[in-house]
Amino acid sequence: MRFYLDFEKPIQELELKIEELKKLSDDSDIDLSQEIKKLNKKLKDLKVEIFSNLTPWQRTQIARHPERPYTLDYVSMIFDEFIEIHGDRRFGDDPAVVAGIGKIEKQSFALVGHQKGRTIKERVYRNFGQAHPEGYRKALRLMKLTERFCIPVITMIDTPGAYPGIGAEERGQAEAIATNLMEMSLLKSPIIGVVIGEGGSGGALALSVCDKIFMLENSIYSVISPEGCAAILWKKNSEVGVEEYAKAAEELKLTAQDLKNFNIIDEIIPEPLGGAHRDPQETAKKIKNVILNAFNDLKNKKAEELLRDRYNKIRQIGNFWNTIKK
Repeated sequence: MRFYLDFEKPIQELELKIEELKKLSDDSDIDLSQEIKKLNKKLKDLKVEIFSNLTPWQRTQIARHPERPYTLDYVSMIFDEFIEIHGDRRFGDDPAVVAGIGKIEKQSFALVGHQKGRTIKERVYRNFGQAHPEGYRKALRLMKLTERFCIPVITMIDTPGAYPGIGAEERGQAEAIATNLMEMSLLKSPIIGVVIGEGGSGGALALSVCDKIFMLENSIYSVISPEGCAAILWKKNSEVGVEEYAKAAEELKLTAQDLKNFNIIDEIIPEPLGGAHRDPQETAKKIKNVILNAFNDLKNKKAEELLRDRYNKIRQIGNFWNTIKK
């Protein structure tokens, strides 16, 4: 049973009607092919109308869609082989972060990504994609290991944010994120990042210091969630609703289109009509092509050039000019 978001209800009604007609046609001698064809045409037009005019809040909902592919889904579709590593060699393993080494078309890559989990049991196990310090330290352990062999790094970003619990703070959550930012900026291997869902706060930033960073069309990337922003700015007797969330999403400029306009990301990866969950294989194919093209652009750069370009890329974020009117 497919999950539909609130603004997808008209699509749900049409799809259910088409399914009913198909079943009726199969169970009887009545030819309903023309009616089904007309409804399919109407459905296609409706999808184009809805998904061509999405608001930032609607894109946020698609980025969080429960059927949206996660890191391990893309690993199985993109990598020819993959070996996962576990543990940070300090405290333990963090299932919210997946790390390992694999091959794409005979080229070795290190992969680090957030993993949210699909079922309730798995989501609890993965902590809803909210990493602890050991998750980021595990990621850094892999990156430092593969740096010795000049293996490029891929990061897949999909988290509401780093876990803010007491245990995580006691084990140095802020320090782990800050160390990742510093060490990734100095890593002598190419780093390619893809925001596949939510890019939330420092939890996302800890895997985002990249030579090239991309976003799926309906992903988001922001310093805070719309709900968190709304709760801070427009708290009304402890009641903040969808209207405030939508306003916050608009003001945060968190969509892929916004981030591309700010030159924070390099490219937007198109998604199938309706979102990545509508055709995961096609989405994975596009991500794979983007990764391989980015690697081809970076593979011949010497370490000094790679570090210089990465530094300049980061320094250019947030540039501004003072204009004095005479």
